[in-house]
Amino acid sequence: MSAPAPLIRRAAVEGLGTAALVVVVVGSGIQASELTPDVGTQLLANSLATVFGLGVLIAFLGPVSGAHFNPAVTLAAWFTGRSAGEGPGLRDVAAYVPAQVVGAIGGAVLADAMFGRPLVAFSAHERWAGHLWLGEVVATAGLVWLVFGLARAGRAHLAPLLVAAYIGAAYWFTSSTSFANPAVTIGRTFTDTFAGIAPTSVLPFLAAQLLGAAAGLGLVAVCFGRPATADQGEVVVPHAGQQPVAPTRSTEESALA
Repeated sequence: MSAPAPLIRRAAVEGLGTAALVVVVVGSGIQASELTPDVGTQLLANSLATVFGLGVLIAFLGPVSGAHFNPAVTLAAWFTGRSAGEGPGLRDVAAYVPAQVVGAIGGAVLADAMFGRPLVAFSAHERWAGHLWLGEVVATAGLVWLVFGLARAGRAHLAPLLVAAYIGAAYWFTSSTSFANPAVTIGRTFTDTFAGIAPTSVLPFLAAQLLGAAAGLGLVAVCFGRPATADQGEVVVPHAGQQPVAPTRSTEESALA
């Protein structure tokens, strides 16, 4: 089993991966809105591009940093691993989260630049309504439930496919179109395009996402019990050459005791 990559490299990968994700989300939104006036078709194109892009990024960069690309996932990974001393520590969180936020902003600016839009134009797209916040709670809870459930069940190698598929589905079954990511939410304020969100709408979205992450961890505990081994805490995909092992029946029973 090889040693983990240095923290500076892992943080850089988190920033670059989040930037690339936002480029996909914002860029495909701009392209779709330029190609068709139909909002449904725009959303379909935007969601499909996100599914493919996210799957590629998780498979490509996961072995280095774990492919969080999301402060909610990073914080959940820290919370679940803190008692066992496994998973990201506070030092990792302090490096990952700013890198993710800066990367998301850079990705929005780059997407705007590619389509000849103003480099920084704050979104005027107000997303301020209780049902949208509920949508973010549901979207983020489902994401965390899936990510940590896969790790707990020894199925983390399926994350590129299943996480991307979930986000694509959540575009359509949530009222908010599933931001489910505090860094991406902040980044999308910097683009006044199809995928943007007004700065005044951000704080309730962030609160809903953090609440959803907590709910998702609760669902993991209900479905899988407490983690029995440190290996089950890998997120999103195993990195540094580690491979998760599915828990045996006796292990699960001891975790639930």
